[in-house]
Amino acid sequence: MKKLIFGMATVSALTAVSCGPKSVAVTGPKYTSSEQLAQGKSIFENSCNRCHKLPDPAKHDDQGWINTLSRMAPKAKLTDEQHQMVYDYLISVNKK
Repeated sequence: MKKLIFGMATVSALTAVSCGPKSVAVTGPKYTSSEQLAQGKSIFENSCNRCHKLPDPAKHDDQGWINTLSRMAPKAKLTDEQHQMVYDYLISVNKK
């Protein structure tokens, strides 16, 4: 019984660690000026491109980008402000 409980606790701890920290900086649009959106585009292109191909902004809706960026921003070491600017850029170009 002790082994089972220890094993479950270990799996639970490893699962929590493997997900990594999540950023909660974004709850909706904040930056809308053309300069801020240009900064968001630059951050997106230079930070996200380090590890993978840049995704199409149309890949997600607003909530999908909030979820995706909450996972990816810490990996890219984005500040909360940078995270927000990337989100605002993505949703601005995703609007039809």
